[in-house]
Formats: sequence, structure tokens, C-alpha cells
Amino acid sequence: MEFKSVLDKFEGNLWSYHVIIPAEMALEYILNENDRRVICTLNDKITFQCALMHKGNGDYFINVNKKIREALNLNLGNEVAIKLQKDHSEYGLPMPEEFKETLLQDEEGDKLFHSLSQGKQRTLIYIAGSVKDTQKRINRAIVILTHLKITKGKINFKQLNEMFKIMKD
Repeated sequence: MEFKSVLDKFEGNLWSYHVIIPAEMALEYILNENDRRVICTLNDKITFQCALMHKGNGDYFINVNKKIREALNLNLGNEVAIKLQKDHSEYGLPMPEEFKETLLQDEEGDKLFHSLSQGKQRTLIYIAGSVKDTQKRINRAIVILTHLKITKGKINFKQLNEMFKIMKD
């Protein structure tokens, strides 16, 4: 599905720049409330995995972060060409190879990771893969699984960040 929208900005602190996805288009991709993941391509140049978020008036929106806005030279009010397709990936984000391998080698960590909600899994996958250096991705994967084992499957982001600092990832 292809259509055009305009880069808009919410007033407030939670969400910022976004494009509106009309309800009739969004509902074609929403299988149920827990499955709003799509692959979005903007201006035929940048493709990313994301979620269709409720706008509150029946429509939906997709956040457009600073990195994407700068890469596409987008400013508030600019028209944006949008292509959507259903995201059928397991996690809704690319799984870093280092994290995948660490899960395979740590049965307890794997079980705790997969007991988390999909959103928390995505957050940890993002954290693990957000560094470019391979060794740092390995270190982050180990720290994440160690943290889950220490906290018995709960995530304390302050404690997790302290663990990253100790590992000097």
C-alpha cells in the first residue's frame, strides 16, 4: 500500500515527529491489538520496522525519529511518500547475531528473555544491537542475560545501565 502523508509534530513530551496513517489504511495491517507491527518505507529511501500507534481520533501514526528526518531532509509540514507492509518477523526488529548466539548458549537466559513481553524483548534487542562494534554487542548480550538472571526475569533499566558501565561496553 502506498500513500502520502505530512510530517507533523505532537505538542507534548511523549511523542514528537510523526506521520498520520488513516484508520482505513492502518486497519488492513492490524490483525489484533497486540499485532500492529509494520515495515515502513519513507520516500522510497529509508525502510524500518515500527508499530502503528493509536492517535486517539481513530487514526494511527508512525514516529519519525531525528536520524530518519535528517537522512530524508524532512521538516515539519513536508509531504512524505509512505509504503507499508505487514511485519512478519519474529521480534519486530532485526536480531543481532551476537545476541542470537548468546541466547542459544544460555538456556536460562533464553527462557527468561522469551518470558518477557514482545515490547520488552524488542527493547533489549535494540539495546544489544545499538552499538557497531562486534565485541560490544557480545558484551551487551552477556550483560542483558546476566541481568535477567539476577533479577529473575525483571528489567531494572537503571541497574542494567550500571552493569553496562561496569563492563565498559
